[in-house]
Amino acid sequence: MLRPTKPKTPRRPAPKKPSGNQKDPVGVYCRVRPLGVEDEECCIEVISNTTIQLHAPDGLKANRNGEFKETQYSFKKVFCIKTSQMELFQDVAKPLVDDLIHSKNGLLFTYGVTGSGKTFTMTGSPGQGGLLPRSLDMIFNSIGPYQAKRFVLKTDDKNGMEVQNQVDALLERQKRENQPTVVPKTPSRQRLDPEFADMINPEEACRADGVDEDSSYSVFVSYIEIYNNYIYDLLEEAPYDPIKPKWNGGGTPQRQPNQEFIPPQSKLLREDQNHNMYVAGCTEVEVKSTEEAFEVFWRGQKKRRIANTQLNRESSRSHSVFIIKLAQAPLDADGDNILQDKNQVSVSQLCLVDLAGSERTSRTRAEGNRLREAGNINQSLMTLRTCIEVLRENQMCGTNKMVPYRDSKVTHLFKNYFDGEGKVRMVVCVNPKADDYEETMLVMRFAEMTQEVEVARPVDRPICGFAAGRRQKNQAFKDELSRRLEERGGPVDAESTQSVMHQLLQNLPPLPASEITDPHDDVTLPRLIEVLEKRHKIRQMMTQEYNRAADMLKSMLQELDSSLVSKENFIQDQRGQLGEKDKTLHSQKTEIDRLEKKSKMLEYKIEILQKTTNIYEDDKRTLQQELESREQRLQREQTEKRRMEQRMQGMVQDTKHKWEKECERRVCAKQLEMQNKLWVKDEKLKQLKAIVTESKTPSDQRPAPDKPQRPSRERDRVPAKRSASPSPIPTGPPVRVVHRRSNSAGGERWVDHKPSSNVELDTVMQPILGSNAIKVSAPSEKALAKCDKYMLTHQDLASDGEIQTKLIKGEVFKTRGGGQAVQFTDIETLRQELPTGSSRKRRSSEGNTAQGGDRMEGDWTDVETRCSMAVEMRAGSNLGPGYQHHGHQKRRKP
Repeated sequence: MLRPTKPKTPRRPAPKKPSGNQKDPVGVYCRVRPLGVEDEECCIEVISNTTIQLHAPDGLKANRNGEFKETQYSFKKVFCIKTSQMELFQDVAKPLVDDLIHSKNGLLFTYGVTGSGKTFTMTGSPGQGGLLPRSLDMIFNSIGPYQAKRFVLKTDDKNGMEVQNQVDALLERQKRENQPTVVPKTPSRQRLDPEFADMINPEEACRADGVDEDSSYSVFVSYIEIYNNYIYDLLEEAPYDPIKPKWNGGGTPQRQPNQEFIPPQSKLLREDQNHNMYVAGCTEVEVKSTEEAFEVFWRGQKKRRIANTQLNRESSRSHSVFIIKLAQAPLDADGDNILQDKNQVSVSQLCLVDLAGSERTSRTRAEGNRLREAGNINQSLMTLRTCIEVLRENQMCGTNKMVPYRDSKVTHLFKNYFDGEGKVRMVVCVNPKADDYEETMLVMRFAEMTQEVEVARPVDRPICGFAAGRRQKNQAFKDELSRRLEERGGPVDAESTQSVMHQLLQNLPPLPASEITDPHDDVTLPRLIEVLEKRHKIRQMMTQEYNRAADMLKSMLQELDSSLVSKENFIQDQRGQLGEKDKTLHSQKTEIDRLEKKSKMLEYKIEILQKTTNIYEDDKRTLQQELESREQRLQREQTEKRRMEQRMQGMVQDTKHKWEKECERRVCAKQLEMQNKLWVKDEKLKQLKAIVTESKTPSDQRPAPDKPQRPSRERDRVPAKRSASPSPIPTGPPVRVVHRRSNSAGGERWVDHKPSSNVELDTVMQPILGSNAIKVSAPSEKALAKCDKYMLTHQDLASDGEIQTKLIKGEVFKTRGGGQAVQFTDIETLRQELPTGSSRKRRSSEGNTAQGGDRMEGDWTDVETRCSMAVEMRAGSNLGPGYQHHGHQKRRKP
């Protein structure tokens, strides 16, 4: 027996995804504008009505193969240079307007480089209306007879719609009429605005098919701009304040003297109950005709921010969004009034977006605010490209990446359209000149990628359950009722006739009782006969009076007929004259319209010139401020330069004085050194003289040497002849001065720098630097950082072939930049004297022959003399020049 299984918890159903046939790709169209100059180089060629080809200009680098690369791009349709505005509207915007009238949303935006014709495509010019005015004209041509009265349908400031009854709507209309009007009233059809009348020719008027006649319509328009990623309402009307300046056409405030400008407040994006994005607090104006809607658009267009750049004289510095909202409310069962149920009101909207052109600052040379604006424009367009790329990747690869709609106000506002709330179409405007080739390549790649994105098809909205044709049946009933009343003469005339007859019957004498009960009654019949005779007389009198009145009336009618004929003749004459006057008036009216049109065009040109003048004034003011700042900077630099010159002059004088003292010191030291050298040469000559004298003395004359005995120094010393140089040997016994020759024996840490090419002398005169000294053979920054004393041992050959050693000492200190530097303060010179030859060597026994303390000059050649070191001290030393320091045991460091 099988046990019944417990039913599982049902899984939450996945969101129903539309199938492939329920999606439509984004419609991308391409429009090529004509070249500004005829002989200018062109880089775009239209191959067919769906394909264009890009040629690299001559000045561009070739690809790897050495040939210029040609690329082709396909679109839904390509509009060449000769395409009219009407043809563009028929293919691009007309289907969106049809969907709008049938309660479906739509999004249309123009995209391209600066100066590619986006604003002309969207707005147009006098004589060539763009997509926006033609869309408005088609809407009002279709719903004109079925529009509801003002304020019957009213926005609720939450992206919804409310329905008011006729009384509330009438009261609000009267209230608005008493207030100063914000939106101009709708002009009559007989007298159109000359500027707008030239936008669209009557022959090009369009009308939608299948309009629901059992509904009433109301059109609401709003106009916003997205500037520096902030949303501003272009239709917002601030109360008149003479202190606050107004915006001018160039997007800058008109400043008055001693007045402070308060900028407009930005708007926020919010989400309604149906999860649709809308601009909170945005002004929505109800319009009743094409002219009125275009007047509202033109009023907001004057507030839009434009500027003069290197590439475009009137460059849009913001993204503009013109929103057309159509409210459709069904009629009640009688077909007379609007159904008082706001849930039955369907609202659809069409967004017409004029994107600002992408630009490179290297070409526009933008600075300051213009550079910041260009950066925000490029950033928002980059966010739009990123969203399209993520949508394409999610659809083609099956991924579920989050689309970054919130990174930009443009993408955040229109995210519902890409999620399936309406059709999306894009018109790519390109400029075929060679200078825009690289930017055009990027635009083409983005457009080609956008075509691969599919948007869900919007669902048809339900219709109320009333019978169709209610409006026509109600109108037919009213017409029939009016016709029957006219046939009967109207209810007022019938009532008056009955009252007159009643009064006439009351004026006749009443009839007596005519009942006869007795055949011999002779009173009733005579009385009845008498009354009847009286009534007959009254009737005859009334007949006579009626005939007389009829005759009078007939005569009067005849007179009136004759006067009427005369007056008709007079009227005919007047009509003839009036016809002539009408012809004259028509010609004058035509002339007035022509002059108004010319005046409008001149005002438009004046306004453009005013914008350009304001832009130039702003640039001039900016340049003047920059010039003043640069002049102030130049003055500061000149002042700093003079101060530096004075400082440098003082430093030069100080350095000059310092070097003069140093030169004097070095000259004195050099003089002492030269005196030492002269003295040494004199001593060498004396020694040479002694050797020569010794060689001339006969050997047999010498006494026989006894046992060799080294003479004492005191006994062997003989006073030498005094020469010009100072005496080399001090008088009296030798003084063994305990002299510390090097300052390196202190408590400091030394760097002992001995190059590898130095020769080891192995003399007793060696510097004692201590055990913690660092020995290096090349300069080392690391060693200098650890020590505070520095000694460099340098050897070279003297003029007489002897080795001369110099000990160069200095102090190590830290520099301001964080390094180390050495300042040399002392130089010691050690010179090694080579021993004399064997022929000049004397025996130690010869010292005994000298009696009485007499010594020869050859005594300088003994062993001690040959092994001695000549110590030459620096200038200012306490030892005299040529002082012979005899070798003795080195002193150890205690």
